[in-house]
Amino acid sequence: MKQHLVERTLTPEGPRSRGGAPRRGRSVTVNIAESPLSWLHAHGHIDDRLHAAGELLRRDYERAQLGPNVTMRWDPVRVRGGEQGLNATERCLAARDRFHGALDRAGSGLQDILWRVVCAGESLPTAEKGLQWPARSGKLVLKLALDRVADFYRIA
Repeated sequence: MKQHLVERTLTPEGPRSRGGAPRRGRSVTVNIAESPLSWLHAHGHIDDRLHAAGELLRRDYERAQLGPNVTMRWDPVRVRGGEQGLNATERCLAARDRFHGALDRAGSGLQDILWRVVCAGESLPTAEKGLQWPARSGKLVLKLALDRVADFYRIA
């Protein structure tokens, strides 16, 4: 699997990329290409179209801040780029609508595997066990789900 290692400076908010003047403090090396979906793509199990669809779904999941929180979050939404002319709340709501639209397009039987592998970062064997599916059935179902998500995002 191809790695994409990047040096990051640790801050109270998490790892940040180094830019401009060097900062004092600890740094870490992060593999930003590491995810179950990237692993499947790197090993030729899914094609570029399906990988792009999964990455767009994960991006919308993260931008919509749908992940679990232990307590209330007071920090602002940190999104680089995004929709022009929208404030942070509107960008978050737009990402939420796209995320739920993509899951609706996938269908009720395919949403579980999408969420587990793409958003929660579970491996296929772990997702199959959690869903009580037969071994090695998750890859086929994930491909079907990602194909529908790619249609939603209009990926050619």
